[in-house]
Amino acid sequence: MITKPLRKILFLFAVLSCFAMARASQVSVQAKLDSVNLLMGNMTSVHLTVTQPKGVKGDFPLLRQIRDNGVIPVCGDSVELRAPSRIDTVESGNTLTITYDVPVQAFDSGYYRLPEFAFVTGHDTVRSKSLGIKVIPVLAEADTPINDYASVSGPENPSIFDWIPDWVIDFWWVILILVLAAVAGYYAWRRYRREGTLLPKKPEPTPYEAAIAGLRQLKDKKLWEQGMEKEYYTDLTDILRRYLYGRFGINAVEMTSRQILAALSKNKEAADKRAYFRQILDMADFVKFAKVRPLPDDNVLAYDNALRFVEETKPLPPVEDEAAAGGSGKPAAPKKKDSKKNVAKKGGAR
Repeated sequence: MITKPLRKILFLFAVLSCFAMARASQVSVQAKLDSVNLLMGNMTSVHLTVTQPKGVKGDFPLLRQIRDNGVIPVCGDSVELRAPSRIDTVESGNTLTITYDVPVQAFDSGYYRLPEFAFVTGHDTVRSKSLGIKVIPVLAEADTPINDYASVSGPENPSIFDWIPDWVIDFWWVILILVLAAVAGYYAWRRYRREGTLLPKKPEPTPYEAAIAGLRQLKDKKLWEQGMEKEYYTDLTDILRRYLYGRFGINAVEMTSRQILAALSKNKEAADKRAYFRQILDMADFVKFAKVRPLPDDNVLAYDNALRFVEETKPLPPVEDEAAAGGSGKPAAPKKKDSKKNVAKKGGAR
């Protein structure tokens, strides 16, 4: 059962609601374009006229977004609405008429339907009618003059980065990699042209190192122990011939045994070591040409004499030379050994 005070409250609420609805119904929104035809890139205006009683508060949510962002795209980003360029308010009795001039600009040709402009007052919304606009494309050829367009202007604060394309800034790391790869490829090509290889060459062994390595390999083969005396002396003399060429510049590979001994006699560093070489060459000639089978002691002696010849004719390091000379700066002469005595000790040269 509804009491009398409650009836009064409900009646008052109904009266107020009707009054609010009546005031809201008095709000109207009209929209009009300056021109329904717009040249692409140009600008026109939408005139929004709001007629409302005094005391009614409301606004356009769309224009509120424009105030926050400065511009808002519509119609799929093909048309832009900008902040109102002018707002006029005219008072007539208990009625207010507010006019908004909203700039419109289109960047793509075609026919577009602008959205309805909604004016919100409290819990009520009043909408304008939808407007259609036709954007006309700019038909221009290379020699066609273009009017009504502002000329291209430079940036406000120019810098060197304004002249760099955006893709260069976005993909600078790719460009850097390509430049480094080009530089590396150029230097690799130069190295290959100059040295015939891209990898650094291993240092070649000295004549002394090559001879010692060859003698060790020959000893490990144990040729004469297997009855291969000819192969043994062929390898032994080849090692020494290459050593003479690398160490003294004597082309012993193309020389006979007599020519090698004659060349050694003219060399100051190797002249007193001829006895070693004579025993080796004589024994090698007997084996290769006379088909003589030497004794095991002769084979061992030939190897020892080859090792002595290489060891006693190797170049001395400069530091050792100065120390041996007592700091005088002159190279010390190597101690001479009695080669004849050593040869005779092993059975003599053949």
